[in-house]
Amino acid sequence: MVFANPTYLYLLLLLIPMIGWYIYKLSKNQASLQVSSTEVFDAPEARSWRIWLRHVPFVLRMAAIAVLIVILARPQSTNSWQNSTTEGIDIVLAMDISTSMLAQDLKPNRLEAAKDVAASFINGRQNDNIGLVVFAGESFTQCPLTTDHAVLLNLFKDLQTGFLNEGTAIGLGLANAVSRIKDSQAKSKVIILLTDGVNNQGEIAPVTAAEIAKTFGIRVYTIGVGTMGKAPYPFQTAFGVQYQNIDVEIDEPTLKQIAATTGGQYFRATDNASLKEIYSEIDQMEKTKISVQQYSKKQEEYKNWAILLFALLLVEIVIRNTLVRNIP
Repeated sequence: MVFANPTYLYLLLLLIPMIGWYIYKLSKNQASLQVSSTEVFDAPEARSWRIWLRHVPFVLRMAAIAVLIVILARPQSTNSWQNSTTEGIDIVLAMDISTSMLAQDLKPNRLEAAKDVAASFINGRQNDNIGLVVFAGESFTQCPLTTDHAVLLNLFKDLQTGFLNEGTAIGLGLANAVSRIKDSQAKSKVIILLTDGVNNQGEIAPVTAAEIAKTFGIRVYTIGVGTMGKAPYPFQTAFGVQYQNIDVEIDEPTLKQIAATTGGQYFRATDNASLKEIYSEIDQMEKTKISVQQYSKKQEEYKNWAILLFALLLVEIVIRNTLVRNIP
């Protein structure tokens, strides 16, 4: 038996002063009768059972109040306990939001495709602490590690290019992600780094950041986003937005080295389907089983207590108006 609102049980302490008041009142409310001798009242047979019965209504009233308090505490029963396993790790998503992510070789563009697939990935990792780091020419922590995925997804939805300095600071983005996860107590710490370019900004080299990640036991999965060859990119002109094919440059050797150094893996996403498949593959690889115990079902048990409450009140009313009825 468990209670949904156990704090209500403290109200049972109110019964103590109520009982004390009843005893006090009883000692001050004794009838007197002048007689020449009290010998007849000292005989055992003179003490009627009705004398003791007069306390029964009060006892029933106290019991009814106690049952009412138990009902307020919402007694519940559980059918059974069961052992189950779940998966939970700490993950930081490091995402490139430089303007090159507006290229439309992925639909509607690289950034929106990355956001959509990452959101699906987050929805499938309900037991994980997940954080978000973004980078372009500099790096910024968009969301620290959290299990409140609703907040994280809202931040993902509002993610846009243009609010960081232009460029691609892969090393700085990775180092920032490492700083956010390095003190985690989780058995498995993972960074998923997604970029579509070549490191050309930042004070920290990507390989140096990878060595730091390795020191803290952090595994880094790297994803290069972009088709092979050229990709359409929007340019703002006096006549509106014009599209021009630009060369796709991804520093695959560096991304592969980062993954190899940390025990991760490098992936190349050339379209939406391959990007989704990459996240699905990472999802299957990164799972740590945790044993938990939980009960399968709860049932409200107030009904039986309510029946007992009405029974106590009914018996009290009957006794008070029949066997121990006061005569004016």
